[in-house]
Amino acid sequence: MELRAGVWGSPRLCGDPGWASINRGVLICDECCSVHRSLGRHISIVKHLRHSPWPATLLQMVHTLASNGANSIWEHSLLDPAQVQSGRRKANPQDKVHPTKSEFIRAKYQMLAFVHKLPCRDDDGVTAKDLSKQLHSSVRTGNLETCLRLLSLGAQANFFHPEKGTTPLHVAAKAGQILQAELLVVYGADPGAPDVNGRTPIDYARQAAQHELAERLVECQYELTDRLAFYLCGRKPDHKNGHYIIPQMADSLDLSELAKAAKKKLQALSNRLFEELAMDVYDEVDRRENDAVWLTTQNHSTLVTERSAVPFLPVNPEYSATRNQGRQKLARFNAREFATLLIDILGEAKRRQQGKSLLSPTDALDYSLRSQSDQDDQHDYDSVASDEDTDQELLRNASRNNRIHKLQAENTQIRQQTGPTHPTPAPSERPEHGHPPGTAPPLRRDRQAFSMYEPGSALKPFGQPVEELVTRLQPFGAGVSVMEGKRFVELSKDEDFPHELDPLDGELDPGLPSTEDVILKTEQVTKNIQELLRAAQESKHDSFMPCSEKIHSAVTEMASLFPKKPALETVRSSLRLLNASAYRLQSECRKTVPPEPGAAVDYQLLTQQVIQCAYDIAKAAKQLVTITTREKKQ
Repeated sequence: MELRAGVWGSPRLCGDPGWASINRGVLICDECCSVHRSLGRHISIVKHLRHSPWPATLLQMVHTLASNGANSIWEHSLLDPAQVQSGRRKANPQDKVHPTKSEFIRAKYQMLAFVHKLPCRDDDGVTAKDLSKQLHSSVRTGNLETCLRLLSLGAQANFFHPEKGTTPLHVAAKAGQILQAELLVVYGADPGAPDVNGRTPIDYARQAAQHELAERLVECQYELTDRLAFYLCGRKPDHKNGHYIIPQMADSLDLSELAKAAKKKLQALSNRLFEELAMDVYDEVDRRENDAVWLTTQNHSTLVTERSAVPFLPVNPEYSATRNQGRQKLARFNAREFATLLIDILGEAKRRQQGKSLLSPTDALDYSLRSQSDQDDQHDYDSVASDEDTDQELLRNASRNNRIHKLQAENTQIRQQTGPTHPTPAPSERPEHGHPPGTAPPLRRDRQAFSMYEPGSALKPFGQPVEELVTRLQPFGAGVSVMEGKRFVELSKDEDFPHELDPLDGELDPGLPSTEDVILKTEQVTKNIQELLRAAQESKHDSFMPCSEKIHSAVTEMASLFPKKPALETVRSSLRLLNASAYRLQSECRKTVPPEPGAAVDYQLLTQQVIQCAYDIAKAAKQLVTITTREKKQ
């Protein structure tokens, strides 16, 4: 298992730790690594300590955290003697990987069952804004474990300080804290984020004569395309004479008509969908590289099934079912097909950043860039969606599941009452340093993941911004899509679905309610969701139905603030998700009453489904607050 705090190099729980979990700051053995990898990169980013290529400062950051007690952050409550007396314990080296060790690792990193719980009373609760301000101040020091603890409690790596006009990465760059910068980037901080005057962290590092740090931040900004190029040819650009290497592999490329048609679809994708596809391919590169290291480092004579490779990308519950299935199907690509896709993405990324004209928009790419022989449906993947999902469904689900981190910077400003706001634009919108206006930003693998970078399942005080609730609900929803799959695409056809919005056959209403009214109703929704979460944490299943009724009532009141025929598609989409999720929540909560006396109810699965519905409601409410705030500012 993971090393105990402060004893890196002298493991007490297992054998030689050959791997590291980068975002958790711990070193792990082969057994634990097999479980970590099965969780997915959105939970744990793993890398081999000796056989994987490492940026020197990133490896130093991990070693520093592992040597200074990072593991105690994730096992906080287990260090309490009262917990030992109550029977709660961590797994032992002699325990079997499955189910004992794997269940412990999932509880520790996926459910965040042992992290510090913040006070949840109205009068003394600490908000994510408070934590983010502490992080903003702490990154100027070398105390990495303090910053990791703040991040584990909900501090935002991309927080824009309203008074200082900077993000934590600006502060770390100015102070020359390169290890802090590595930690912040791992948790999603953007090296290209502008301060109040339009200067990026890269600019700050250069102005402070921190040239090594400035060069490293540029590498982080182009991490995605660098990683794809290195996978193909073992080289990276020096970034002084250019940012892209596109390998010439004509003899090894797939030149079929199917591949050519797929390339045209790739070129026609919007910046956001192209970015999502590139991120998925990046994750698949990481999976393939780690698999190669895994197979070369294992003792094949004693290799057992409990320590297996990861055959395809694990499900990320934040993504739509269609996208998850597409991610899994990337594993079907043979070497030739995958190399073709990577070169196409590299070429397209360079073309978009340089601002060359795009083709006319067509259908979205559905990841079916594979040979005709692969068209038959194979059932060796997690249950996430059927191959019959259309491109239109992909687009619809993509809009519903728009990545939360693109809104986080804006939402940190929602509750500010005075002073100008300077939200960090989304990756697909922000003006990157040194490239012409109107061109796409450089693709950077944003390593932020939702159940990982805002960890902590502690309930927060009523009246918190809905942004916090969304990030704190996410860990509970992890894994639901594996169990229920298709419900991310559509509601059960056996249920009567309520009318979402009036038909758009008349004049659309451009009006929007006041931001204050929307925030007020959102806080009521948040309060009721937190009541439901308390019931879930305490296994009070008989409270699910009353809580769902309160949530439904609050959702109805919030939706009534908006016009019956909103002009903005983003408002219509968010209202649809809000109404559908509230209805689904009621349907799930009704299952606490068995249809027949004595019938068994799987409360564990039911609780996961209920919390996933609550997460969708919170996310939709957050989107409505964001849209209203943005539109009122214009």
